[in-house]
Amino acid sequence: MHVLTLEKLAKDGLLAGKRVLIRSDLNAPHDENGRITNETRLVASVPAIRTALDAGAAVMVMSHLGRPTEGTVTPADSLAGVARRMGELLGCDMPLVADWVDGVKVGPGHVVMLENCRCNVGEKKCNDELSKKYAALCDVYVNDAFGTAHRAQASTVGVARYADVACAGPLMAAEIDALTKSVEEARHPLAAIVGGSKVSTKLTILSNLAEKVDRLIVGGGILNTFLLAAGKPIGKSLAEPELVDECRKVLAVLAAKGASLPMPVDVVVAKAFSADAEHRVADVDDVAEDEMILDVGPKTAAILADILKSAGTIVWNGPVGVFEMAPYAEGTRVMADAIAEATDKGAFSIAGGGDTVSAVHQFGIADRVSYISTGGGAFLEFLEGKKLPAVAVLEERAAQ
Repeated sequence: MHVLTLEKLAKDGLLAGKRVLIRSDLNAPHDENGRITNETRLVASVPAIRTALDAGAAVMVMSHLGRPTEGTVTPADSLAGVARRMGELLGCDMPLVADWVDGVKVGPGHVVMLENCRCNVGEKKCNDELSKKYAALCDVYVNDAFGTAHRAQASTVGVARYADVACAGPLMAAEIDALTKSVEEARHPLAAIVGGSKVSTKLTILSNLAEKVDRLIVGGGILNTFLLAAGKPIGKSLAEPELVDECRKVLAVLAAKGASLPMPVDVVVAKAFSADAEHRVADVDDVAEDEMILDVGPKTAAILADILKSAGTIVWNGPVGVFEMAPYAEGTRVMADAIAEATDKGAFSIAGGGDTVSAVHQFGIADRVSYISTGGGAFLEFLEGKKLPAVAVLEERAAQ
């Protein structure tokens, strides 16, 4: 994936005096009192804005917040609080501009926040007229919102078609680079971990990755359905028996290309879904009817760790057990340590998805993973093999 970057424009001196419109992802969670509870996206968006300001540009920042009704802006929809906090993070005033579609006043070296773009009529449907109005606001359009890259909307795709210059911000560029390294330009052996409660939500990912990887590790309820496909007892574990045939298709694709999906030899089971429930390590063939599988066992964890330690590239999306509960966290912890060790030795690793990022931080390996993706839905759609619309349009513009 090759795109023009904001960093290159800045280095070439092409931003001074220019009007720069940055699409950021500032959709931060808020509590019932309107206070921001997680600033990760805000902090990640600072470098793009700072780069443009330092280069002497007049900067406009647009973002969405929540899922507002187009045509109205309620207090809950407003980016006022986000604008205040972003100003603090940037160390400068960041006024909020309402009704900005037909024009914005901002001078070089200054920055404004544009009110919630999803409140604009036509935003979500990528209305052509609205897209052209966005483009008319700027000399340079910058998409730095990877978390919305799977959305074909006016602020992510439409404006990029019509702006004089369209490029990727540092966060978007880093995501594109990491995703390219993880699959399209992967160093083999390529290992992928796909965890989660349901095969149905990850079936497209499993099918796509089966075509590309050397080792496919599955965990959680997904693993239970694969165990059913292999004829193993799973007791009362969460599974989707109706998708057993789909699991067998994935296994057949892997087998046809000499790849594999390692099955567990032991599992951690309990009679109730609780951290306090009595639990035991069972042979994979010895799960009782009244037991549920909540983690892989120590022998299996060691096998998976060996696979990961020898990998050249690791793509991680989902834990292998109920890691939020201490008795069922060991499998994911051992796997996390193995990913960190492989990365230390030169492997490229990328982790994405809410539960995965939580596990990365819980087990203290955030600084030992090559890249942690900021885009949940966009990351998953990339793993499904889908073309991300916001990335595709930047590639098209770069090729012109």
